[in-house]
Amino acid sequence: MSEEEEPGWEVEPDDEWGLAVIATVGRQLKLRREAVGMRAADFGKTVGYGEDMVYKVESGKRIPRPEYLDKADRALNAGGLLAAMKEDVEKVRYPKKVRDLAEAEAKAVEIGVYVCNSINGLLQTPEHARVAFESRQPPYSHAEVERLVSARMARQSIFERDPAPSLSFVLEEALVRRPLGGTMVWRRQLERLLEVGRLRNVSLQVMPMNSEVHPGLDGRIEVLKFQDGTATGRSDGAFNGRPVSDLRQVRILELRYGTIRAQALPPRESLAFVEQLLGET
Repeated sequence: MSEEEEPGWEVEPDDEWGLAVIATVGRQLKLRREAVGMRAADFGKTVGYGEDMVYKVESGKRIPRPEYLDKADRALNAGGLLAAMKEDVEKVRYPKKVRDLAEAEAKAVEIGVYVCNSINGLLQTPEHARVAFESRQPPYSHAEVERLVSARMARQSIFERDPAPSLSFVLEEALVRRPLGGTMVWRRQLERLLEVGRLRNVSLQVMPMNSEVHPGLDGRIEVLKFQDGTATGRSDGAFNGRPVSDLRQVRILELRYGTIRAQALPPRESLAFVEQLLGET
């Protein structure tokens, strides 16, 4: 598949910020090219891209690859100005909902998450995330999988924040037991859970399978609290799955999440359980 046809390099139609960024980048590329008197066809040959791709990038219809900006910077003697746009362009490649989630997580001082269908993205290894995305139907393209994996790993910069936020995770036992991706991928994922679970700002708990009933049977629950006292949350089984920030609605999610935490194994026992599984592999 040619780069012209490869999916994952277009901006989502409702992504206003992304469209603005790519339009600005394209306009700068065109102005620089015209300033040095280079035709689009000649510029395309210089950077190794077709003339049609050059026009698509310059008109904001196509997200330029990082190497495109590097080559353009050198070809147009831009002194690093075009290459410096790579950071914003890379963010545009992440789906808007992922960027919004990452932005909220980056601002939160406290995050609580219960998951029942898949290990939370903040806890996943790249290998686990890749296998999870590759299992989707209809299947993603290889480029789209790598784009999604990259976006998921970028969210994990939350563990590098200082001061560190308070993070709480509750995982169903079945998720910890499922050898997604095979033994080696599974082992690395278990090791990652232990690594994160031992951080002083993280509480990791496992919901045992013999827990017959708990408030998370309808699906995941997420609660994020911010420095200014506001909060937001989301649950598959409440408020039609929509994010909510109304204090009364958030308190309902907090109550459900608190009950789940009370029914799950304590953090120390949960880590011991993960260690036991790791020893059995």
